Amino acid sequence: MRRLWQSLCIFLMVASTAVYADDLSEDRIKELVLEAIRENPEIVLEAVQIIEQREQERQAAAAATVLSENRDILENDPNAPVLGNPDGDVTVVEFFDYNCPYCRRVKPQIEALLEADPNVKLVYREWPILGDGSVFAARAALASREQGKYEEFHWALMGMAGRAEEATVIRVAEEVGLDVAKLRRDMNAPEIDAHIAASMEMSRALGFNGTPSFVIGDALVPGVIEAEQMIQLAQEARASGQ
Repeated sequence: MRRLWQSLCIFLMVASTAVYADDLSEDRIKELVLEAIRENPEIVLEAVQIIEQREQERQAAAAATVLSENRDILENDPNAPVLGNPDGDVTVVEFFDYNCPYCRRVKPQIEALLEADPNVKLVYREWPILGDGSVFAARAALASREQGKYEEFHWALMGMAGRAEEATVIRVAEEVGLDVAKLRRDMNAPEIDAHIAASMEMSRALGFNGTPSFVIGDALVPGVIEAEQMIQLAQEARASGQ
């Protein structure tokens, strides 16, 4: 609200040529603002839109800086699972949660992308933000790398019915042939803590506030995305050298 008042006051002072700002007290400015609002109520909406646009521009600029400074760790983190073509010329990064219904909805879109473009490197950032079950699932998935079954386990967890909780995750682990005792031990590895902590930090820095969220070249894309758009963004990233 204070920012709205400031914007309205600026609007009034710029628009007014009858008086100088130095001659007005804050109370008088507010009176004039209220008069202006009564006569032109649409200026409130205009001021709010200006504030929102400037904030969006500020956030976009900040995210672009973060992306530029952290592109290498985003795309080449040795502690992040990679699907698709590890040597691909375009990298798609997905931040996701196994209990996110939208992440599950985007699963076939990801599969279609990988099928359509064999030169896409898909980097997964486990970002468990939907409860203890999500944390358990993320830790188990990351631990499955020690048995060479991350990809199989990942798709199985994404395709499971119901929530990912300890019991259901262990059931799926058994179904894909994982050694559950070893899996539980490996879930406590420090590199798993490091991966999840890095995902939390990078997602906040990039301005993401939910899953799924994607980084494709210079594009930051929150939410569900269709395969056609992914393919297009991958082609644009390839053309721009990203």
